[in-house]
Amino acid sequence: MGIYDFHKKIDRLNTASVKWGMNRVVFGTEEVLPMWVADMDFEPPLEVTEALKNRIDHGIYGYTYVPDSVSQTIQAWVKKRHDWEIDHSAILYSPGVVPSIGMAIQALTNHGDKVMLQSPVYTPFFNMIEKNERIVVNSPLKWKNNRYEIDFADFEEKLKEGVKLFLLCNPHNPSGRAWNRDELTRIAELCIQYNCYILSDEIHSDLMFKPNRHLPIASLDERYKEQIITCIAPSKTFNLAGLQASAAIIPNKEIRSLFKDVQNKLGFFSLNTFGIIAMEAAYKYGDVWLEELLVYLQKNVATATSFIENELPNLTVMQPDGTYLLWIDCRKLGLSDEELKERLIKKGKLGLEPGPKYGHGGEGFVRMNIACTHDTLVEGLKSLKTAFT
Repeated sequence: MGIYDFHKKIDRLNTASVKWGMNRVVFGTEEVLPMWVADMDFEPPLEVTEALKNRIDHGIYGYTYVPDSVSQTIQAWVKKRHDWEIDHSAILYSPGVVPSIGMAIQALTNHGDKVMLQSPVYTPFFNMIEKNERIVVNSPLKWKNNRYEIDFADFEEKLKEGVKLFLLCNPHNPSGRAWNRDELTRIAELCIQYNCYILSDEIHSDLMFKPNRHLPIASLDERYKEQIITCIAPSKTFNLAGLQASAAIIPNKEIRSLFKDVQNKLGFFSLNTFGIIAMEAAYKYGDVWLEELLVYLQKNVATATSFIENELPNLTVMQPDGTYLLWIDCRKLGLSDEELKERLIKKGKLGLEPGPKYGHGGEGFVRMNIACTHDTLVEGLKSLKTAFT
């Protein structure tokens, strides 16, 4: 029995929760169980809440800077969790990883430049490229043996077209696939060969199931870190997305300066008071909580996989290396994506993420967030069965 109670069900209605309060906007009805957007239904570590309460008790919330202790805490965290030595001076801050992606695109590319991604992938990758008036270059992932692989022949061909920046998602969202050392090394070597920067979105990096471990691509060779921006945040790990605090690790001084210039142009100078406090407390004291969370999440993955194998044999779960996201292959049902969506919402009363949202290769899939109580998960799985029975 652990210290933390992840079975505790907390009512999130009437808290302006995107996940629980926007059913009508997202699904057209209030009558769905939301298991879509990537946030958890769990309280963060007690130390985070206590640190926030202590700051509230002080009662004054004026202009705040990020103290050096935060970067030192992040430095210690990535060393302990991922065996990555970084200089705390390499850390810059941002309200989130998506804003950091936008800043990196503006810092490292010009209008009309090519930026590459690998679909299916986190939707804002597409949005940030397009809204910053760059050209999306897609090197789609290959689906093989119920798992994604990188098509390196295609990857290199696309780099030859003059790609300036590659957006890497590791661990991969929506599938939970963690890229291994050989894959990451080959990505980095090719990007060096073709003079392409890398932005590595590693927001899910702490959520790895044993025996898997996360490998920051910038940590694999001294040469790699010189052209990589690594984005991390406590938001997914500790369920702090609403506090809007993330870090960009940029060892290269020139790239760091370009990134800072963009921040200055946007008028960004610091994080909000509570984001700073929560980030430091989470990274400083959250180890035990995280270890217990990962055990709970892994049990949820096992429960969902077993249920689907036994009750819905036409569906297939890709086994994730990490994250709390299940990528479910529904193609054997023979339904269109619109039919899948309609069945889920109208018949199953279940709100999942549709696969096409993640670009080419997402057709026929859905993404399910299993970061909820076991009881909620079972309810969701029963709704999934109702939708497709």
